[in-house]
Amino acid sequence: MLDTTALSRAQLRRHLRVKRRALSCHAQRQAAHGLYKQLAQHPLFRRSRQIAMYLPNDGEIDPRALLRAAQQRGKATYLPVLNPWPRSKMVFQRVRAGEPLRKNRFGIYEPRRNCQRQRKTWTLDLVLLPLVGFDRHGARLGMGGGFYDRSLAFRRLRKNWHKPTLLGLAHECQQVERLTMASWDVPLQGTVTDKAWY
Repeated sequence: MLDTTALSRAQLRRHLRVKRRALSCHAQRQAAHGLYKQLAQHPLFRRSRQIAMYLPNDGEIDPRALLRAAQQRGKATYLPVLNPWPRSKMVFQRVRAGEPLRKNRFGIYEPRRNCQRQRKTWTLDLVLLPLVGFDRHGARLGMGGGFYDRSLAFRRLRKNWHKPTLLGLAHECQQVERLTMASWDVPLQGTVTDKAWY
């Protein structure tokens, strides 16, 4: 496991993104299948009715099989959509099977913006988050834009607010010994890889 003490967040982010992108197509497919097996029949996933997740980019572990499974089970599924203004804001919008998607300004696919299909984050049951790095203590290192931290900031302010459950999704190679959390970081309830729950 990587010792993070000598690395800045930016250096650590670069290092872990290189590791993640170095995974072969075969390894990525196996990881996606392993992730599905870890989560699809888990009681938390089965009980959740309103689930937000993401579409993979830059070597992130792929949750699309979970997205399809949730839709087939009649759950409401949501994807992140970036705001045109303010540009630092992200919302979650309902997406249905087969719906056309378009690339946002970062080249990540998202549904076409529709305010009527957006949902307040605190009303979701489960949010499956992408990440660059994680530790066993609930810390998450993201891509550095702060979109998820801003969308989930209410969790830091309201200690007794239990929704939504926040789970990071990752490859095993993204685990580090310890991450230093910034004041704005929102801790996860756990992280799920293709091999285990942390």
